[in-house]
Amino acid sequence: MEIEVDGLEKTYGARKVLSIEHLTIPSGKITAVVGPNGAGKTTLLSILAGLEEKDRGRIFYDGAEKIPFQQMTMVFQKPCMISATVRKNIAWPLKIRGTAKAETAEKVERLAGELGLTPFLDRRADRLSAGETQKTAFARALVFDPDLLFLDEPGANMDPHALIEMEAVIRRLASERNKTVLLVTHNLAQASRLADDVLFLSEGRAVEHCKTADFFACPREEETKRFLEIEWR
Repeated sequence: MEIEVDGLEKTYGARKVLSIEHLTIPSGKITAVVGPNGAGKTTLLSILAGLEEKDRGRIFYDGAEKIPFQQMTMVFQKPCMISATVRKNIAWPLKIRGTAKAETAEKVERLAGELGLTPFLDRRADRLSAGETQKTAFARALVFDPDLLFLDEPGANMDPHALIEMEAVIRRLASERNKTVLLVTHNLAQASRLADDVLFLSEGRAVEHCKTADFFACPREEETKRFLEIEWR
């Protein structure tokens, strides 16, 4: 699913947190959104996910302005779990869609296996570590096979092994199943190894958007170069 943004603006009080003239998020690719604190990264993600209202501008999802809520989902940095087992948390999106029990069970077991969650399936979700909670939220987001996935700081609370598992699933989701993934991250190493392209935001502006290799090796904008000199090299 391609996302196209035109004239997007968002203001909190007297502060303009987003001002993006034009932006295209390509379909079937992983796009990483990076930038300093306060750049507007999470606000952009929330607006594109339909969780927050924009002040001005137009957003198109495969050419239509209607937000495709049934085809997309978002995983927050600090996700909320329902008061139930890990199994029931992962299955929840399928339950509310009336999916057959056998199909639900198969999908839950498969995702749990891919993310190393099988030993935790019958544990209460409120007894998980922060990393296990984030993996559970990720599995819950994927279980209904969304076309568009928004991730806010994926893997921020995971150990290195769990992070590798999650990134492998994200990569497979985009490459094999043509899903669009938009992720906000402060982890430039994660952006470099996972994303197809990188969007650099600064003070609410889309300063640079290019292929990942170009972003890290030969950024065009001086502001991008300064950011990388501080954060990357």
